[in-house]
Amino acid sequence: MDHSIDKINSYLVAVFSEVLDIEERALRVSTFSDLSIKEMHTVEAIGMYQAHTTSEVAKKLNITVGTLTVAINALVKKGYVERIRMEKDRRVVKLGLTKKGRLLYRLHDKFHREMVKNTIRDMEDQEVKVLLKGLNNLHGFLFGLVQNIKEQG
Repeated sequence: MDHSIDKINSYLVAVFSEVLDIEERALRVSTFSDLSIKEMHTVEAIGMYQAHTTSEVAKKLNITVGTLTVAINALVKKGYVERIRMEKDRRVVKLGLTKKGRLLYRLHDKFHREMVKNTIRDMEDQEVKVLLKGLNNLHGFLFGLVQNIKEQG
């Protein structure tokens, strides 16, 4: 079992590092070379289909509204994000993606979908269920750590 734990740890660390490295390299050589990884993930958190408040997006990213506001200002200036004032209550401002932001979102989403398809390629349904259970356990563990850090900070 110890050997399996070491091997799984090695894979998780390598995969995390490789995904970030690929995303950084892809950004640098693309038409989106003006973006950082954090900005790209902010675009991803805003999402394609529904405008969100700054608070909703900040919560998704586990950052403060103030930190997000700085990132949003840059993304608005670069043409990826727009602030949408609500008609019913003009005080409420939501965040949405521009055409350029939606294009980035679709390309980033395609990369992630291909990554998942290749991960589960040649796996039986039961194997996919086991993988999902393990990833759910990992997510729960990491979420708990984030909550503890927030409570201490």
